[in-house]
Amino acid sequence: MTMEMNPTALLFELAAQTQSASDPDRLRDLLSAGHRAWCEGVTDVRTGVDGETSSLSDAELAERCAAAGAPWEEGMTRGEAVSALAFATWDAAPAAMAYTELAERAARFGVCLLDEEVL
Repeated sequence: MTMEMNPTALLFELAAQTQSASDPDRLRDLLSAGHRAWCEGVTDVRTGVDGETSSLSDAELAERCAAAGAPWEEGMTRGEAVSALAFATWDAAPAAMAYTELAERAARFGVCLLDEEVL
């Protein structure tokens, strides 16, 4: 990973590396890098969804949210609805699924990003 990777490619690479890792320190490093990539990916999707929905009416946005499984619930602002749509979009992406796989592998070895004192 010497060159800069986009979050999607990085998450796939990290998930692949995790499959052969069992050392807790290595898994924590992979999980930490994966978390940063996941955050970057969801931010990229949020930016894209924001641009794609900016010209939609509230009714059109509500339809798009409902279709993605992220209904615009009563009391939500437009920005919250866009964020929910972005999260649902990212969560269904293969890269986000790769991060989930990475985190589950790490968890099988007792590795998470929170120290036990925090839990």
